[in-house]
Amino acid sequence: MKMETYKQTGEKAGTIELSNAIFDVPWNPDLVHQAVVIQQGNQRQISACVKGRGEVRGGGKKPWRQKGTGRARHGSIRSPLWKGGGVTHGPTAERSYKGKINDKMRKKALFSALSEKFRQNQVVVVDSLQIAEAKTKELAQILGNLPSGRKNTLLLLPDMRKDVIRASRNIPYLRTVQAREVSVLDVAAATFLVLPKESLQVLEKTFVH
Repeated sequence: MKMETYKQTGEKAGTIELSNAIFDVPWNPDLVHQAVVIQQGNQRQISACVKGRGEVRGGGKKPWRQKGTGRARHGSIRSPLWKGGGVTHGPTAERSYKGKINDKMRKKALFSALSEKFRQNQVVVVDSLQIAEAKTKELAQILGNLPSGRKNTLLLLPDMRKDVIRASRNIPYLRTVQAREVSVLDVAAATFLVLPKESLQVLEKTFVH
């Protein structure tokens, strides 16, 4: 399976052979959805937390006697009926949204998402990605030359390119990830994938072999 590659200037540079194991996998929306939900749940932080009636201070003594006062009967000021009392059925720190997915399913979901991007012509392979210095303007110009344009883009790097990462920080529509660390959530959240030829080798080495 072949696809065209591009130079940084936007001109066509030739063709390259893609791995069928990565870019020719049937679309499986249920598996992709499951993998995305699990990853989002694992990233979720529990911030909202309230105290129940057993956790608030005070309330060890009955506020007033049971009968004879003319007021409603109460046993503790910790009751949810009282101001400052515990909260009924409120969010607690014991909640957990974490889930598990085995490696085989995770890789298959990733390959399915990558293959669908390829079928939708949303994958752009660059012959070589080099910038003279870590300047946002230079990287933005390169992206503007490519078929992806200035749209929601995920740039897969073959290794830790600090100059490219620094140049990408002020580009709102661009996110950079090393190819060996890419996830199905990264792919699903992007409209276009842009990757140098070296990144294809990293993908195959990391996830296939």
